[in-house]
Amino acid sequence: MRRTNHPDENPLHQDRRNFLKRAVLAGTATTLAGPATILRAQTTEQSPNEKLNIGCIGVGGRGAANLAGVASENIVALCDIDSQRLGVASTKYPQAEKYRDFRKMLERTDLDAVVVSTPDHSHAMPVLIALELGLGVYCEKPLAHSIYEVRKIRDRARRQNAITQMGNNIHSGYNYRRVVEIVQAGILGKVSRVHIWRGNTVQPGKRVSQATPPSHVDYDLWTGPAPLRPYHESHFHFHWRNWWDFGGGTLGDFGCHYIDLPMWALRLGAPTSVKSVGSKTYQGDNQIPDNLQVDYRFAARGDQPAVHLTWYHGAMRPAWSKEYKNDYAILFEGERGRMIADYGTLQVFLDDGSTLQAPLGWIPNSLGQHQEWIDACKNRGGTMCNFDYSGQLTETALLGNVAYQAGQSRLDWDADAGVARNCPQASAFLKREYRKGWEL
Repeated sequence: MRRTNHPDENPLHQDRRNFLKRAVLAGTATTLAGPATILRAQTTEQSPNEKLNIGCIGVGGRGAANLAGVASENIVALCDIDSQRLGVASTKYPQAEKYRDFRKMLERTDLDAVVVSTPDHSHAMPVLIALELGLGVYCEKPLAHSIYEVRKIRDRARRQNAITQMGNNIHSGYNYRRVVEIVQAGILGKVSRVHIWRGNTVQPGKRVSQATPPSHVDYDLWTGPAPLRPYHESHFHFHWRNWWDFGGGTLGDFGCHYIDLPMWALRLGAPTSVKSVGSKTYQGDNQIPDNLQVDYRFAARGDQPAVHLTWYHGAMRPAWSKEYKNDYAILFEGERGRMIADYGTLQVFLDDGSTLQAPLGWIPNSLGQHQEWIDACKNRGGTMCNFDYSGQLTETALLGNVAYQAGQSRLDWDADAGVARNCPQASAFLKREYRKGWEL
């Protein structure tokens, strides 16, 4: 995977540099049509002992955790629109070159892979550019801000045969593997009902008519493809999840963690229908509902029955869930019993009163999301949260928000066509309006 030529001697690297320079000057770097002519060789394996050259885009919050997760490799580039966060990261990785604009960082000719940990609304552009350049890509969950972006990313990753991983750290945990084994071994019988509940993470926020961004922040770059609104801290670091412009609320934040488990265990594909009901109790300008119930319907798969999955957060939590004493949980209901699980625990209640035997252990334990991806980048192996799997997972979560935004409707979802057949108004929420210069 690593180059053997000096970058100035390799015409492919010259092409990439010139291409990105033109893109940056034009204000966008994603008009990437046609076959790639500037890709790294994707077919050669790299020695496991040879370190990857990694660039990290977004180095605060989850970005700091992801940076630590790949610290075994050569961190050659750090990028953030917040110079304070960039400075903190730079003290730990002083050898890395610092960037404010990810497009300039991606002009480098020595990168093997990138880690993208920006807010949801700005995932797509750096991910798409990196994929087109033939790099390995790790992107924090959710994969993208809209279903349009998810599909564009997934399709490009397929075309490039890229090594990808969505950051969903619970997927690599011990407990989730044991839950999947129990379900797939048929211990609960055939499962047709799943409930997921958790508390609300949306906080009240109010936009102001005028505010000045901090001097250490490039707010225009942070806004990226979203509408450029007056700066206010209520829609900046972390709080951006409260606004449709930038995030997806509690479901957008945690849906990929919780829906992951039934999707994996039951081998679910795309939902056939999605219905959302929600409300706001916070008084503020943020549009995100702090109470939401989403009913997903999935078709039968082979000899497995259709599945009805319900997501609840905030005040929508079902009253009967209190008997389980879990603040957040996933409940599987099967023909022979029930199982309740969270990130680190599971309990099985079999109808015949029998006790669960020792865990089966046939799904290998993981070294972690980051190491799994690093190893795959070096040996052209696979990852469990690649963009094919995580694309469908992200799309499923986002459809719950789309159904709410479309008037708290039921969507009859045609996954092949990517449309809600019975709800034409939903189309407005499948793809955002992009700020000029940031179109994909």
